[in-house]
Amino acid sequence: DPILKERFFGLTGPQGNHGEDVKEYYFYLDATPTHSYAKMLYKYPQVAYPYAALEQANGRLSRNDPEYELIDALGEAWQQQRYFDVFVEYAKATPTDILCRITAVNRAPDPAPLHILPHIWFRNDWSWGHQNRPKPTLQRLENQGAGITAVSTTHRHLRPRYWYTRLLGTDAAAPLHICDNETNYERLFGVPNQGRYVKDGIHEAVVNGRSDRTSPDHNGTKAAVDYRAFVPAGASLTVEVRLTTEPTTAPFATFDTVLAQRLAEADEFYAALQPAVLGDDGKNVQRQALAGLLWNKQFYHYGVELWLDGDPAGPKPPASRKNGRNAHWPHLDNLDVISMPDKWEYPWYAVWDLAFHTIPLAMIDPFFAKEQLLLFLREWYMHPNGQIPAYEWSFSDVNPPVHAWAAWRVYKIDRNLMGKADVAFLEKAFHKLLLNFTWWVNRKDAADNNIFEGGFLGLDNIGVFDRSTPLPDGSFIEQADGTAWMGMYCLNMLAIALELARHNPAYEDIATKFFEHFIYIANAINRIYGQGDGVYAEGTGLWDETDGFYYDLIRHPDGSTIPMKLRSFVGLIPLYAVETLEPELLQMLPSFQGRLNWFSKNRPNLMANVASLVEPGENGRFLLSLVNRRKLERILSRMFDPAQFLSDYGLRALSKEYAAEPFRLRVGDQLHTVGYEPAESSSGMFGGNSNWRGPIWFPVNYLMIESLQKYHHYFGDRFQVELPTGSNRWVNLDQAAAALGQRLTRLFLRDAGGKRPFYASNGLFQTDPHWRDYLLFYEYFHGDNGAGLGGSHQTGWTALVARLLQA
Repeated sequence: DPILKERFFGLTGPQGNHGEDVKEYYFYLDATPTHSYAKMLYKYPQVAYPYAALEQANGRLSRNDPEYELIDALGEAWQQQRYFDVFVEYAKATPTDILCRITAVNRAPDPAPLHILPHIWFRNDWSWGHQNRPKPTLQRLENQGAGITAVSTTHRHLRPRYWYTRLLGTDAAAPLHICDNETNYERLFGVPNQGRYVKDGIHEAVVNGRSDRTSPDHNGTKAAVDYRAFVPAGASLTVEVRLTTEPTTAPFATFDTVLAQRLAEADEFYAALQPAVLGDDGKNVQRQALAGLLWNKQFYHYGVELWLDGDPAGPKPPASRKNGRNAHWPHLDNLDVISMPDKWEYPWYAVWDLAFHTIPLAMIDPFFAKEQLLLFLREWYMHPNGQIPAYEWSFSDVNPPVHAWAAWRVYKIDRNLMGKADVAFLEKAFHKLLLNFTWWVNRKDAADNNIFEGGFLGLDNIGVFDRSTPLPDGSFIEQADGTAWMGMYCLNMLAIALELARHNPAYEDIATKFFEHFIYIANAINRIYGQGDGVYAEGTGLWDETDGFYYDLIRHPDGSTIPMKLRSFVGLIPLYAVETLEPELLQMLPSFQGRLNWFSKNRPNLMANVASLVEPGENGRFLLSLVNRRKLERILSRMFDPAQFLSDYGLRALSKEYAAEPFRLRVGDQLHTVGYEPAESSSGMFGGNSNWRGPIWFPVNYLMIESLQKYHHYFGDRFQVELPTGSNRWVNLDQAAAALGQRLTRLFLRDAGGKRPFYASNGLFQTDPHWRDYLLFYEYFHGDNGAGLGGSHQTGWTALVARLLQA
């Protein structure tokens, strides 16, 4: 390998034919919520790593081609098992005493050489030019036990630490390389370095034999020990590391005991969590999904004001930065551990992703899940105007407003787990969400008619064109999904307010506000002129009576409209806006009950679009929903049609009908075309590394499952749906929700032939005993065959599979 492997290699957005893409094989296998134990696996090939070949081959491919992967470049080596399985385990003896064991197993039929270099380093914050930031130090400690290398640390804020390493099976000393964690300016920019021993010094020492590139005094800010050996076929090489706040003469005396104890505790924790009905395979899938969720936590530091001003020691930023991206977020100061979508491909938070992360997180660590949700509502995150920051490339982008939904769901999961309700958490979240709700109402309703916009709303290329780009003639898009998300937001806030009103009657009035706002949104999205005669006035609401579906509209400055009759998940999202009201709760809240009755009596034209506050359902429940029974039946007939949305592995983001005949829409002098693309996107819209024009996505499927369950809560067995459409097989909506969940979990579970659909035709991953039980959790999945696509460690929202398996 010509490069010391200090991080996983991948292609940047422009290099990959479908955007950025990691070209390594690694798997997150285990973790506990406290991180008392964690385990991962990295597969390291024994042949020259094909950096250039991967870049060049992918550079020659079009967006219509499959990606050129590491298994393609090194197929023979993988088939011959010429690689190391490198298992990395962490265990905590105490919160400040951390153990790490690295075990590299030679899978090859021959001996093979290997270097393993455990590292310790300080994050560089002393080179930025800020005052009062003295450089920390790493210093070798002499006179340790046989075969043990030790380093001590000093830092202005931290207690001293002591770092010990050894290679099992030998008392021989190994080379210790120490340099500074500072950029090699000479190599990159042709200007003198600040110090002599810069950050690639360890690479130079190991790969190129340049011993003069590391400190002869063994002090600096980045250190590594070079353990090397020829590992016999089938044998392993094991390195042990300990980082502790207490110096010790026997750092490895209790090492095996602590690791074994922490693993046993992890097994005990998951044994209590996982139902026996899952079986071994289901338990393995769920445990790895939750492990990935925990491994994808990351320290994230981004102070916008610091970034706008630039570092004192660096070049002055261009003046345009003060008026460019994120310039309106100077208050934002991120300095936290945050749940990331995928630490390689998406190493920054995305706020609507994070809301979904908290649902499976709450299964194992409700405290952290609640903490994450509240973090984004704090004053150094949320904008003073109430907007929640989206993600670092544009904090002002608009994502679906799912934060209230997540807070409400986490509250209930936590209550069920702990046996008591954390009302204080719910109240904190609610107060700040009031600001965000007001921001939405004031900023994303251009015509002031309760029909909302929002742009791409997290669904990237699902639209006929980029919905984030303003239309040139002053027209704007009235969005079915934007309006439905706001309807859902109203009902989430209503549910929270009603729950808080159980404990404090002052919340009854605010609950009434959200009920009334929902009524007006329901009227706007479903606006139909004439009662009982089915007359539909085109260009008013977003419901198309002829097609039985919701569509976006382009509204021109003169008031005229063009419906964009593309059948996508945009038209299914109105089903999310659903909530049931328990009769006992209404009896407890007479003021709220009175307001419902007043609306029913005095605003029958508005109430006609809300199903159903007049007719009680199962157990006397009432239903609030954007869709009445007739509309629900019509939408579900499309949604459960295999020729449209229903795949063997979940719901597609776009109807399959466009495979035979793409959708076309002429706007002005431009013809826009959308075809069914079940795999990666054929366009570069939004970076080209995601696709909402056919594949299956977990978050929107998960919300649909919850929505179907709510409808069943009201209708019970009185509502039956044909599943699949045309099959003459009728089920209630709870059974339909369960069937949809089973299609999603089927992606990861072995089928009757022992194959996992998300690995598709990859024989190595499907059948090899050293691969088949290690799982990748992809960003999205092929709309027909279920193959995994996009980011490969998206736990992330694909960790929702853990919650589905628990159901």
